[in-house]
Amino acid sequence: MERRTPGPDREQRILMADLARAYYVEDRSKVDLATRFGLSRFQVAKLLRSARENGVVSIAINDPRRPSLDDDLAHLLGIDRVQVVDVADVTARQGGERVGTAVMTALTHTLRPRTTVGISWSRTMDLAARSMPDLPPCTIVQLAGALQIAGSGTLPQVIGTLGGSAEITTLPIHAPLVVDNASTARDLMRQPEIAEALDRADRLDLAVVAIGGWSRGESSVWEKVAAGDRDEAAAGGAVGEISGRLFNAEGRHVTTSLDDRLIGVRIDQLAATPQVIAVAHGAGRAEAVVAAARAGFVTHLVVDSTLAEALVGLLDRRP
Repeated sequence: MERRTPGPDREQRILMADLARAYYVEDRSKVDLATRFGLSRFQVAKLLRSARENGVVSIAINDPRRPSLDDDLAHLLGIDRVQVVDVADVTARQGGERVGTAVMTALTHTLRPRTTVGISWSRTMDLAARSMPDLPPCTIVQLAGALQIAGSGTLPQVIGTLGGSAEITTLPIHAPLVVDNASTARDLMRQPEIAEALDRADRLDLAVVAIGGWSRGESSVWEKVAAGDRDEAAAGGAVGEISGRLFNAEGRHVTTSLDDRLIGVRIDQLAATPQVIAVAHGAGRAEAVVAAARAGFVTHLVVDSTLAEALVGLLDRRP
């Protein structure tokens, strides 16, 4: 069996980010950084290289001779900003880590002190949470319960840890995303902590969500619900989901019985949020991303290069 080399942990990523910021943004020399951080010049060089390899640092070359793929997609999708993360020649896990780091970087650049940010659970966001940066004073709302998936659980843990900061208020949801029946969902949503989090979703300044496609392998929710739920959603024209909330090819909410068993943010709450960062990866989610863009609430989209190519192909074929 192939043995995987573990990637850098959260503390190492924070150190890489601090070094990279000082080196690339503040224009400090490696000798300077070695003295400042108590490292050797060799260690500084190795950490900066590792920062690039693990997606902590992304280098973009804006060639004036041609528009960037980011700009092309933003124009085609009608979204303020699209960010394409290069995942060529890396493993699926490394690609996921790069995308996760890009999402958290976007969060850092967008989040302002004393604002309220909502973060929804998904496998992508769970992976992204491992790159959670130091945040300014703010309120963090968990927008959806979690699914029980092997190796997951990072996002709720990180939100719980951030709640220990005197300057950060957290509103967690200690519940699953999908339950077996509507009465159980109603009972859980009456619990004070969960009720407060879901109510606060009406007054978000910023939200970070993941887009899933409504098909096998493209949605963790699709994989967890029964065949009847899948068929009902497909019959309603569902092509994608955000935290289990389904939408069709035109970006309109598809109402099914699954809605009553979900514990999480609603589409109308996202539509009322001034800034929404959405993330998706993999070519199979192209149709869902186009549909989410048509819904009109995504302001910043982060995708990997594989999905970006699929989006260009799909949009070029459409009138």
